[in-house]
Amino acid sequence: MTAKQHSGMAADSIEFECELPEPPEKVWRALTVPDLLAAWMMPNDIKPEIGGRFAFAKADGQIECEILDAEPERLLRYSWRERPASGNAAHPLDSPIVSIVTFTLDRTISGGTHLRIVHDGFARVATSAVATVGAGCRLSLNAHNPRQIIAANTPRLSLRAA
Repeated sequence: MTAKQHSGMAADSIEFECELPEPPEKVWRALTVPDLLAAWMMPNDIKPEIGGRFAFAKADGQIECEILDAEPERLLRYSWRERPASGNAAHPLDSPIVSIVTFTLDRTISGGTHLRIVHDGFARVATSAVATVGAGCRLSLNAHNPRQIIAANTPRLSLRAA
């Protein structure tokens, strides 16, 4: 897949796409078992049930989430609400982040997983942080330059223990 503006993607979304050798069952566990998800994200209390609420714990607060859609080994979508610790909304990094995260898992011909992650409404604050991550996935940042690609390996980290 090439980096391009996708129909249906928000203008300020971040999209990762990875081809992983692990099967969708293992990738699903990495996304929905709290300890495994914490290995590459943050401590959390996720339960992949539609309507379920959970939180990611950060040093300066928490990110409140709600499961919007969950189809085991295929689709996970949740809301993401992060409030700034400082309360200074004058700077974009200090504004509340209200967004949707979607994980789509498709089995590859070889039995692995094509993983697509879309974080709508997040690119305006995440561009510099994501740019420092290593190789392994393609990333499309639609906020400033829809053709920009940056490599990232974040989803691979959680699969070691899954």
